Amino acid sequence: MEVKHLSFAYPGRHSGKEDNPVLRDLSVTVSKGKVTTIIGANGCGKSTLLNLMTKNLHPDEGTILLDGRDIAEIRGKEYARKVAIVHQNNVAPPDVTVERLVSFGRTPYTRRGFPEDKKQDEEKIRWALDVMKLTDLKDQPVSELSGGQRQRAWIALALAQGTDFLFLDEPTTYLDVRYQLQILRLVRDLNERYGLTIVMVLHDINQSLCYSDEIIALKDGTVVAQGKPADVINETLIREVYDVDLQLVEVDGEPFVLPV
Repeated sequence: MEVKHLSFAYPGRHSGKEDNPVLRDLSVTVSKGKVTTIIGANGCGKSTLLNLMTKNLHPDEGTILLDGRDIAEIRGKEYARKVAIVHQNNVAPPDVTVERLVSFGRTPYTRRGFPEDKKQDEEKIRWALDVMKLTDLKDQPVSELSGGQRQRAWIALALAQGTDFLFLDEPTTYLDVRYQLQILRLVRDLNERYGLTIVMVLHDINQSLCYSDEIIALKDGTVVAQGKPADVINETLIREVYDVDLQLVEVDGEPFVLPV
């Protein structure tokens, strides 16, 4: 996916606040088969960029290309067969089961309300449940799951879409460190075992260093750096992006930010 000269502003709002970031002449490339993480301070435009790349918002200027095609010209159902997204906040009816929730991922493969290939739907749903380690919980109401289990269920829904691209908007938000690591290890496994191209937004710099192939660093709606984590993240970039001085050290030969 290639983003060229993208600009976006929420109409009628003052720019620069945390809940209404503005993107200005932003250009990035997402490499196929890689895990790309978008980082930056609150309000820099991370989630807005993700929503533009997934057609939840439309740019004021610029183009977003997927396999050389402008996504503005790709119809919704066709796009949903190529790209899946898990948002920060997701809500399901209290009585819906895990399996039923995951089955919603097959919606792009229906015609006039009926499945195009029921057998394939069932196989994809079983696969998504298995990959996310939810098979034993498939009959459980989503409302009764732990935070980490619930996040896995939403990712399983996205996997059931059978797309090559998976977008995750802050997938570790509200989770304790055990579940954060569980989710990030599953994300890396999805990339390495199944070749998914993954784009995610993360707040934790060290998690970004550890679980990403490439980093896109934003500040005030513009790209200040893109590249391999070890090449991009340094003390100068941290100061520029987050306006804080943090020390970067090596642990077992890998860069690590001391977050104190």
